[in-house]
Amino acid sequence: MEAIILQYGWVLIVLVVLEGLLAADNAVVMAVMVKHLPIDQQKKALFYGLFGALIFRFSALFIITILVNYWQIQAIGAAYLLFMSAKNIYDLRKHKNEPEEEHKEKTAKKGSSFWMTVIKVELADIAFAIDSMLAAVAIAVTLPHLGNFDIGGINGGQFTVMLIGGFIGVIMMRFAAQWFVKVLNDYPSLETAAFLIVGWVGVKLVVLTLAHEKVGMLPAEFPHSTAWELTFWCVLLAIALGGYLVGVRNKK
Repeated sequence: MEAIILQYGWVLIVLVVLEGLLAADNAVVMAVMVKHLPIDQQKKALFYGLFGALIFRFSALFIITILVNYWQIQAIGAAYLLFMSAKNIYDLRKHKNEPEEEHKEKTAKKGSSFWMTVIKVELADIAFAIDSMLAAVAIAVTLPHLGNFDIGGINGGQFTVMLIGGFIGVIMMRFAAQWFVKVLNDYPSLETAAFLIVGWVGVKLVVLTLAHEKVGMLPAEFPHSTAWELTFWCVLLAIALGGYLVGVRNKK
């Protein structure tokens, strides 16, 4: 029993690290989505949006074998993120000579309402969640069974460790997104880099969609290959570092 508990503890640590890595890029998307709201509503939108996402993740664990068949979910998420990235970068370029306060006022007027923003945060997390949940299932099912009951076709012990890992991941995403919102408020010129990251995350979802077994335009193992993972994170970090350096220079 002690050996089994140690295995479960180790897998839980792996799941938390995995969720933490996924939360980094996802949190930038969340931050960009709520940035147009008044400051007092930004935290609320993240809380409500990610609370709904947590409920979805819990429910989806019961039906993950069904959800995985719908590649359209990630395709819609990819299309939305690419559109949002392109449109906002265009708007930023178009209005770059406007006074900052005037630009903020226009952005606030054009932005979504509070509850629509909450819904968008939830939908974005749903698109992100499927891949992270599949990875969690693949890791958890290697564990020995713990207990004599099943939940959603998965052993109760395995289900529990996935649920805890997902819960911790959502909390990490919420605080990471809140930190990114603060950074974007402190360095407004980082917005372009943030929207470039949003677009790059959209490309990530495109790759996942193309590698889906029902699409088959890319090998199924490609999205999780070392080459793609290194490419994704190197490009993301390069965008973030470049945006930060430009932001610091402009602030000076």
